[in-house]
Amino acid sequence: MLIFPNAKINIGLNVLNRRDDGYHNLETIFYPVNIKDALEIVVADELSFESSGLEIPGRVEDNLCIKGYRLLKNDFNLPPVKIHLHKHIPIGAGLGGGSADAAFFIRLINQNFNLGMTDEQMIGYARKLGADCAFFIKNKPVFAFEIGDEFEPVWLDLSKYQVVLVMPPVHVSTAEAYRGVKPAPVKDSLMDLIYEPIADWKKYIKNDFEASVFKSHPEIRGVKAALYEAGALYASMSGSGASVFGIFETAPDLSALEIENEIFYC
Repeated sequence: MLIFPNAKINIGLNVLNRRDDGYHNLETIFYPVNIKDALEIVVADELSFESSGLEIPGRVEDNLCIKGYRLLKNDFNLPPVKIHLHKHIPIGAGLGGGSADAAFFIRLINQNFNLGMTDEQMIGYARKLGADCAFFIKNKPVFAFEIGDEFEPVWLDLSKYQVVLVMPPVHVSTAEAYRGVKPAPVKDSLMDLIYEPIADWKKYIKNDFEASVFKSHPEIRGVKAALYEAGALYASMSGSGASVFGIFETAPDLSALEIENEIFYC
């Protein structure tokens, strides 16, 4: 029982205001990209989790796949499983890798134990694990709003472009990114701006986390500048960072960036 959770990028990210519950209302575009982990479950005598590839920080008990299993176990008669996750999606990159693993775990459990859950039911469980987990159930481009867990579909297809993602040797925590952000309302919503020509996105579409993150980590700002120098139609930090993506008409020469950064051609 094997599945391959993929990452996402944020095209634009506006932090609108702080909520009474301590979260922030925001708006962004989630777009799935072809950077993948590998997740396997096998029926076992007891619940367990192991990983390979990139080192996953934190306690096993706090892993979202384990939390997802226990959440489903409350409502379904599930056997114990052994979970193996091969981690390839960079961590602390703004790519939603942990959320993807949790959502794809729910999908895999639903499929292989014939739970019969609809997408909406799986989305309900995924929302309990994290704000952007629910996106990965349907895994299609959306306009995300409120705390990032409410969605409206958008028609966006980047398949004829070359999307390149650069991961510098930097970790940016979500808490760090939010400490430096200044919430503000926007005049024009991303729901409308996303339909502007891609070459015009850099005039209108921004990521509110960039201002403070670039001050603390100028190397991330340098990656964005290098992508534009290489001919990107649009470049931006994804989510709260540290990864930066560029959208190109053709595959660029990024050999200079490859020296100190990890590069993914999506």
